[in-house]
Amino acid sequence: MRLTIYNRVLLMLGVLLAAALLLMPFLNYAPNRLVSGQPFALYQLMPGGGEGWLLPVLVLPLLAFLPLSRRNLLLTLLLSELLLVGLIALGGELAARLSQQGSPLARSAFGSGCWLALGLCLLAAADAVTRLTKNPLWRLLLNGQIWLPVIVLILSGQLDQLALLKEYANRREVFNEALSRHLLLLLGTLLPTLLIGIPLGWLCYRKKSAQSPVFAVLNIIQTVPSIALFALLIAPLAGLAKAFPALSDIGISGIGVAPALIALVLYALLPLVRSVVAGLQQVPREVVETARGMGMTPAQIFWHAEVPLALPVLLSGLRVISVQTVGMAAIAALIGAGGFGAIIFQGLLSSALELVLLGVIPVIALAVVVDALFKFLLSLTEAKRQ
Repeated sequence: MRLTIYNRVLLMLGVLLAAALLLMPFLNYAPNRLVSGQPFALYQLMPGGGEGWLLPVLVLPLLAFLPLSRRNLLLTLLLSELLLVGLIALGGELAARLSQQGSPLARSAFGSGCWLALGLCLLAAADAVTRLTKNPLWRLLLNGQIWLPVIVLILSGQLDQLALLKEYANRREVFNEALSRHLLLLLGTLLPTLLIGIPLGWLCYRKKSAQSPVFAVLNIIQTVPSIALFALLIAPLAGLAKAFPALSDIGISGIGVAPALIALVLYALLPLVRSVVAGLQQVPREVVETARGMGMTPAQIFWHAEVPLALPVLLSGLRVISVQTVGMAAIAALIGAGGFGAIIFQGLLSSALELVLLGVIPVIALAVVVDALFKFLLSLTEAKRQ
């Protein structure tokens, strides 16, 4: 009897998951945070070799041979989620067991095999959700509920002996301050970008002669490396603050939030202006002529006819800008802007991997959340147009 593979993606993910848990380190144990530590495979940490974990891990790729029915996809989602939560809980339990054998300075962290296995579980769950429904709200809810058990594990204290949670406990106030500063940089970039980019895009749409010089300048700015642009702003802003002390009183100086926001806004202008022009260009001329025939003013035509039809393209541009800003705001820590980048660079300077992860993971999570929210808004706007 010939077996039919209905889900090749799940089969590949399942095989890689089994290989990661069997062949790669599950935990790393170090006597302190500055030492790389000793890797331990799962079979070395579990009584009896951990064969009990092989059954659910091996079941996952076998589900690839089942038809893609709603029941089988729900089973795939449930098993992937159980594996994700179970591996995290197991890592916390094994870390607590190792911590009893060493000093309070000892650190137990997820190994490369554990991180890879967790990522593969998430990919398997995301693949199941994508196949289950096309409704954006249900996709958002199904992807979001995956993290609820993980949050419960963290709040219950079962993961407190992991090095990452120890770093968070030691730097809770610094982490909260970095989160607020990162959100400030994000919101502080989006608002002026909208105020500048939308009128500039409208000007380029109305006057074709303005497109070439505007896009030339914005393209040049986009090609400048981010670190170089941050550095280029230090001298002029420092000179302005020295020449006009009132500017210094409101926080404008060569380093800090001011040059970071200016650089982030400059980088965000090109995607936004392009999306505004592209969105307005796709508005049917018949709609504009009909609105003009109804006696609408140019401003009314813009806000009541052109903007609603161009909104999906505009939101796509904002989505790109938001995700880009979340990532680039981390680099702004090099000029004293703070945010999660400060934690990342502090970890790099002290060779503390968990401290680096304490800054990197929230940046990734924030980018994913922002991207998901814009995807949801885009789906809502497209649904209203249909």
